[in-house]
Amino acid sequence: MTDHPDDKVHLAFSDKYDRAHAESYFRKHRQGWGRRLSTWREVQVARRALRLAGSPGSVLDLPCGAGRFWPLLMEEGKRTVIGADYSADMLAVARAAYPEFSGRIRTLQTSAFAVDLADEAVACVFCMRLLHHVGGAAARRRLLREFHRVTRETVIVSLWVDGNYKAWRRRRLEARRQARGEADPQNRFVIAREQIEGEFAQAGFDILGRLDFLPGYQMWRTYVLRKR
Repeated sequence: MTDHPDDKVHLAFSDKYDRAHAESYFRKHRQGWGRRLSTWREVQVARRALRLAGSPGSVLDLPCGAGRFWPLLMEEGKRTVIGADYSADMLAVARAAYPEFSGRIRTLQTSAFAVDLADEAVACVFCMRLLHHVGGAAARRRLLREFHRVTRETVIVSLWVDGNYKAWRRRRLEARRQARGEADPQNRFVIAREQIEGEFAQAGFDILGRLDFLPGYQMWRTYVLRKR
């Protein structure tokens, strides 16, 4: 992560998503039995999260990536959705992949750290697979404050947390790399549950629900937050 001269938080990995990378990202979640099963489970968890959030009537999907959650978000017929992403190429791939939603989903190129929307613009911010890329607490606070500003009611966010087998295994592997003196250029991070839940509270959120991808085994956890 670096700070640009205009003081906007920037995640370096996001620069890789040109058209070719965006199309590859779209394909990879549809390839192989394992990825299809993982996507099915992630959609199942997200559907439960939306119900816990009160089936919001307007949703900001940020980052929307190649639109893989759009069919889920469109299950609610009267829901309005803004599909937003830092990458214009991601948005182009999403629009091409789901032409049936062209009149129902508005797309927006913007940063999650400085969302180009008015205060309380949507009922819910839906943020899947971003927060685990943000290793610094200061950057996470900025992100959460921005979500607090944009939402009227709730936020749904997924990230990697500790307290499970995969997180324990990851720590062991990282310790071995460090012992061998190997460089470990991380762009994904495991966050302690107590730490992130404290950051939610500091940003002005209460926790409505905690949904684990596979309890006790996987690092993925989805939180449903309510704005105070």
